[in-house]
Amino acid sequence: MQTFKIALDWTPNANHIGFFVAQVKKFYKANGLDIEIISPKTDNYTITPAKKVEQGQVDFALCPTESLISYQTKAKPFALVGVSSIFQDDLSAVCVLKSSGIHSPKALDGKTYASYNARYEDGIVKAMIKNDGGEGKLKISYPDKLGIWNRIAGGNADSTWIFLNWEALQAEAEGIELINFKLEDYGVPYSYSPVIAGDRRKLNHNHDAVNTFLKATKQGYFYAKENSEEAAEILSQHIPRYDQNIDLVKAIHVSAKALGPKNSWGKMEMDKVHEFLKWLRQRNLEHSEIKVKDLVWQS
Repeated sequence: MQTFKIALDWTPNANHIGFFVAQVKKFYKANGLDIEIISPKTDNYTITPAKKVEQGQVDFALCPTESLISYQTKAKPFALVGVSSIFQDDLSAVCVLKSSGIHSPKALDGKTYASYNARYEDGIVKAMIKNDGGEGKLKISYPDKLGIWNRIAGGNADSTWIFLNWEALQAEAEGIELINFKLEDYGVPYSYSPVIAGDRRKLNHNHDAVNTFLKATKQGYFYAKENSEEAAEILSQHIPRYDQNIDLVKAIHVSAKALGPKNSWGKMEMDKVHEFLKWLRQRNLEHSEIKVKDLVWQS
């Protein structure tokens, strides 16, 4: 039995449904795998999922493409590579409360943005504001990661970055009206998020087992797509108490639309990653000469 540990990028939510379904329906076990799913709630996000891979605490992490670039271009590079993308379409957006009177990104000038303190994040949001005709002048705060949504819902920050298949539905359940700004609508060729990432050396060493893990995980995601009510019940056993009011069937439906074709699930298109990397360089957010082929694992 091959054992793998995967660190989630957030407390359990619709992005992770494939892992939980594959575990409960025994798709992993049927393929000789024992998978441990680790939530950042266990350490209150003290250590990021990608850092846990670097430290050898886990085999896989969920993270955005930016993390792959960041880890391979830091002072002491680490070969963190993308193994698979959960979604083919971007389900994230920068949000504001509808009551804020902010109706476009340029109106965020001088407003407060609750940041996750990722390496490129603040620069990306500022660039989006500039692309909309603003100056990109944000007041940035760095609250506890797991408490960021509460900063927005409580009116203690003007904006933050959310997932449309989770926090947006949480807002809907709480009767909170949002306005969401998708990056692609404002000239930001955002890449994949979240991706399953790992240490290139270990991935190469466990090549066949990694591919088996991806096969079983894909089976979990598409089972959820085809059996949304059962999948919602499975997910309900793992999500935090404060998320229990979310319409989980709707969350799974929104997520399923972004999975892409079954026969190409997880594929990270080199051109798409290259376009994002080029954009980061054009905005002086990245200065390395790293190649796209170094960021994506070839299975």
